[in-house]
Order: sequence, then structure tokens, then C-alpha cells
Amino acid sequence: MQTRTLGRTGRTVSAIGLGTWQLGADWGDVAEADALAVLDASAQAGVTFFDTADVYGDGRSESIIAQWRRANPGTDVTVATKMGRRLPQEPENYSMDNFRAWTDRSRRNLGVETLDLVQLHCPPTAVYGIDRVFDDLDTLVEEGVTAAYGVSVETAEEALAAIARPHVATVQIILNAFRLKPLEQVLPAAREAGVGIIARVPLASGLLSGRYTPETTFAENDHRSFNRHGEAFDVGETFSGVDFETGVRAAAEFASVARLLVPQATTAQVALAWAASQDGVSSVIPGARNPEQARANAAAGSLELPPELDDAVCTIYDRDLRAAIHPRW
Repeated sequence: MQTRTLGRTGRTVSAIGLGTWQLGADWGDVAEADALAVLDASAQAGVTFFDTADVYGDGRSESIIAQWRRANPGTDVTVATKMGRRLPQEPENYSMDNFRAWTDRSRRNLGVETLDLVQLHCPPTAVYGIDRVFDDLDTLVEEGVTAAYGVSVETAEEALAAIARPHVATVQIILNAFRLKPLEQVLPAAREAGVGIIARVPLASGLLSGRYTPETTFAENDHRSFNRHGEAFDVGETFSGVDFETGVRAAAEFASVARLLVPQATTAQVALAWAASQDGVSSVIPGARNPEQARANAAAGSLELPPELDDAVCTIYDRDLRAAIHPRW
């Protein structure tokens, strides 16, 4: 497993991390025992970075991670959580009183005195321009509530605004073979500033596994069913904002290229390794619903890719996706 420095946190983390949205909610049901088995398998495969949020299962994901940590004392895993989605998305709700309430709740859920990393959870765009918000986050670091803070963003413009803040340690952004805009300005700016990039939705909600067909269906409580048009949250979080049928066709071509250029790996592993190979990415955080999937994801952290893959990714994106995706995020 390759390792990288997680931006201004100074922590060393695995190139492939674990996103734990699946262990909380919105991806169908995952039993607690299965969730713990995913954490076990990930750690055993070299994953040292878990990403969660206070709203994943209303704290269920955080609590499961805490349970796993108690059963594995001394394991060197960095846990990043998020805050800000427990109230209506109005800039005034990003206040010190709410920050204290949210971080206190996450500390209880995770069973820690100091959070490793807390991220604003895709706040309204106006929040990035409020100095007081970042002063308050600095205070939480000074008080030992959190060791560092970052932001999770929806757009490249928001990422650039966050990177310009002097104490933002990390920026989490959607980055995958179907979402290339961050490569243009965000990754270079992050490298220059020493800000870590956490790449989320690296498989475009599973599209880049190459396993879906136009007839594929998902559980009613899976966001891939109920958020296809942004009914619950930003549509860019579901299939990276790609129309499902279009995404299936593009993914089939990506799978063909992956099999040709990297025959020793699965399509999903190639997609994860491609995201991790982008200069400036600290960690890529795919989710996993079972131990087998967790181990397969982690194996992408040691995969070497041929340069021809970049050309193929750009060709597919420019032809099939750029017009619909690039202007929006």
C-alpha cells in the first residue's frame, strides 16, 4: 500500500482509504457485524484512513468505528469526520455554538477527546467567504477539540476558496474518471499550498466498476434510487451527476480499456488506482459493503498504471461527459 502525507495534518495515511457512508445509511442495509468486518478487512489490507460524518446513519457510522477501535487498541488509523448537515443549510448555522455541539457529539460517538480531522460537510458556498467561520475552527484546534480541520466541497470553485484559507488542512472533492475538472486548477493549487486532497466518489457510485447495465436496480433506501435528480442532496453525489444510462455506456468503454491495459486488475481497481495516481491526491475513499470488496479496493493502492490510461480517460470524458459535467462542478 502506498502512503502519502495528509496535507497540513502532517499525518501519514494510505493512498486508498475507506469511505464509511455505506456503514451508516443511504446504500441499503448493512448489518453491524458486516460493517465491523469491513473495517477489519480494510485495516488488515493496509488502509489507515477512515472517512465518516455525523449524519451517516445519524451517528451510526461514527459509533461503529468507535466500537471497532475499542476492539483494536493501538491500531494506527486516522479518522476524519464531518459536520454541518444537521441543520438547514443556511450560512448563519455555521456558528461556534453549533460547531461545539456537533464536535462534542462526534467526540462522544467516536470515543475520543480530540478528533483527528473534522471537515465542514459541503457547506453553502457563502460560508467559504466568512472569516469568522475559519476563526472559530482555529479556536477548536487551539482548544484541542480537533487536531485539524478541512472542508468537503461540491465544486472546484469552492475548493479553491478553501485552499486559500491558511489553516485548511484538507479538501475533500469528487474526483474520478468521470469528474476531471479538479485536475485543472484544484490539484495544482493544493500541491502549492500543502493542502491534502481527499478524493471521494472515486467509482462514481459504482458506475466505474463496470458491472451495471441499464436494467440494474437499487434498493429503495439507496441514494442511487432516490437521488438521481438531486431530490435529497446535490445530484453530483450520485453517479457523479452523470445520467445513469450515459454513465453505463461510458463505464463499459472504460472497462474495455482497463481490461486491455491492466489485465491483472479489476475495472474498479483500475479506476481507484487512476484517482490515487493523480498528483496531489492524499487518499482515495471508496466505500465497501463487505470484506471482499474492502480487500479488493485496498489492493488498488499498489497498482501501477500505464500512461495510456490517462489518454483513454480524457477521450471518454471529452466525448461523452464533459458538456454535461464540467460546467456544473
